[in-house]
Amino acid sequence: MKTKLNVRGGGIRQAEGGYALMLTMFMVAITSILLVATMSRLGSDADLNARNGQYNASLYAAEAATERVIARMQYDYVIGGGALAISNNIDTYRGYYPGKLGATEDPSGYWRNFQFTDGQGHLNTTYVNCISNWTWGPQQSQYAGLNGNTTVYRIVSNAKQINARFDLTNAVQQDVQLIEIPIFQFAIFYNSLLEFTWCATFVVNGPVHANADIYVGSSGDLTFNSTARSTGRIWNPAWDGHTTNQYTGKVIYNGNPQYTLTNAVLQLPIGTNNMDPLTVREIVNVPPTGEDPNSPIGLQRYYNKADVVLLLTDTNVTAYIKNCATDAPAVLTVTNAAFYTNTPEISATFPFLSVTNSFIDQRELSKTVRPAQIDVGLYNIWLAANPQVLAKFPPGGSSYPNIMYVMDQRTIGANTNLYSVRLVNGAIIPMNGTAAQPTGWTLATPNPLYVYSNYNIGPGGSVGTTNTSKTFPASLVADALTILSGNWKDANSTIAVSSRDATSTTVNAAILTGIVYSTDSSSNHFSGGVMNLPRLLEDWSGQTLTLNTSIVNLFPSARATNWFKNPGAYYYAPTRQFSFDNNFTNSTRLPPGTPSLSLTVRAKWRVPPPNVVNYAGN
Repeated sequence: MKTKLNVRGGGIRQAEGGYALMLTMFMVAITSILLVATMSRLGSDADLNARNGQYNASLYAAEAATERVIARMQYDYVIGGGALAISNNIDTYRGYYPGKLGATEDPSGYWRNFQFTDGQGHLNTTYVNCISNWTWGPQQSQYAGLNGNTTVYRIVSNAKQINARFDLTNAVQQDVQLIEIPIFQFAIFYNSLLEFTWCATFVVNGPVHANADIYVGSSGDLTFNSTARSTGRIWNPAWDGHTTNQYTGKVIYNGNPQYTLTNAVLQLPIGTNNMDPLTVREIVNVPPTGEDPNSPIGLQRYYNKADVVLLLTDTNVTAYIKNCATDAPAVLTVTNAAFYTNTPEISATFPFLSVTNSFIDQRELSKTVRPAQIDVGLYNIWLAANPQVLAKFPPGGSSYPNIMYVMDQRTIGANTNLYSVRLVNGAIIPMNGTAAQPTGWTLATPNPLYVYSNYNIGPGGSVGTTNTSKTFPASLVADALTILSGNWKDANSTIAVSSRDATSTTVNAAILTGIVYSTDSSSNHFSGGVMNLPRLLEDWSGQTLTLNTSIVNLFPSARATNWFKNPGAYYYAPTRQFSFDNNFTNSTRLPPGTPSLSLTVRAKWRVPPPNVVNYAGN
């Protein structure tokens, strides 16, 4: 028997339809959940992106505020007068923020979208404060090997977008290090081309810097025992102002680092033309009438730094004694129309001064040198006895007449006479201080300077060595410097160089002087190289010239301007024992009036919490 099953439309078909509906509803629910989640995520991402954009915008605005201050500080420090310019302008810096000058500075109106504060609640201001005292010590990074004075300024800005979606403030904190490197920290410093060209075997024991190329071509081995820095190249060129032949002496670098090619031009803070040699020369010139002694160039003039200023004219000798640039000086004057041949009045008032000597400088086209001759030993006695000096610098006081500025302005027979300054009897210079802390003595002049015999040996000191333990801080600043040995005689200045025998001589002083620069390969006009920066007029064959020094050239000679000539014309070369005086690495042993180079270094960049000016985190 067969049984027939009758299936109608309800049954399985109804079950399949219900399942499909449930599946559809489930998928719709999942899709809705995913859509909601996606929309929520997109909304969250949009918020995050908007917040991130606002964060970055406020961060960049805060950084812009600090950068504006730093740019002005760097200009003032390097160009506008050094540390004094910074301290005088602190309130100006605090008033800086982007858009401060309105449409003139912000024609697009972008900075009007931000509110700037100094992190202490002061609107439209930037936090600027010195956070460390000036400290002497070794420098780092590209200035390693040099000592200097440093201080740190902190600049902080808080910035907030106005009418933005989020109430968000961001901040930037920058620390900037201001550095003063005394120029006598260098064994050799040139503001121009530095030439070792043609030198015999030569060893340089201290740091070297040139704001131009350094020519290392030499006939003997040239050894740098410290870093040599050049803003140009260090090389042996095909021409060198002296010859078209390259030299084959070895160049040995023992410094660490060995040498550096850098864009870091080192400058005095004397104004916008502080790289121009003629502008730099102003530091040895008499200031023009009406110049502010606190102006950038005024602060650097030796005339303003000097405690005793001695001026000679065709009719007068006048001394100005002062204890600072703005002090009303005591004035001593001798008037005598014929004083250059008849000097009793001068001797009575200035017993250390003689103006009747003369000799021939065969390099200077045989001009007759008529020096204002200063007996250093007698000058030291005069300082301790003259009532006007003692009134300005009383015994037991804390200041001393340790800088003397001399300018010989005589014009009689100027075409044939070379009016100059000569130092004699200078084995012991004025101590100016205590035995434990001498401040020493600086002689500065815009005239050519001649130094006779041993200089600044010190009580119980020695000659012909690098031992400067008995010396006093000293520098010689001049248009040009000529060293005359202890065997020099004025009467022999006209005879052949082979008959002008020198004797070994020692000079212990920093030297800042001009030179006659090399020109080109065709004219054969050569500066003589750094080894001939101290000029000579004798036959030094077999003798030694010992210099414990720092050699600095910043400008061209303006009065002693004749070209260097090869040995045999007016001199024969000595054995040169030139050494950097390590006393100068001690701030208390620097010569009086030492100029300082101004440098800025960014020390730290941080993002502190808002309204914090002393953030120390990473």
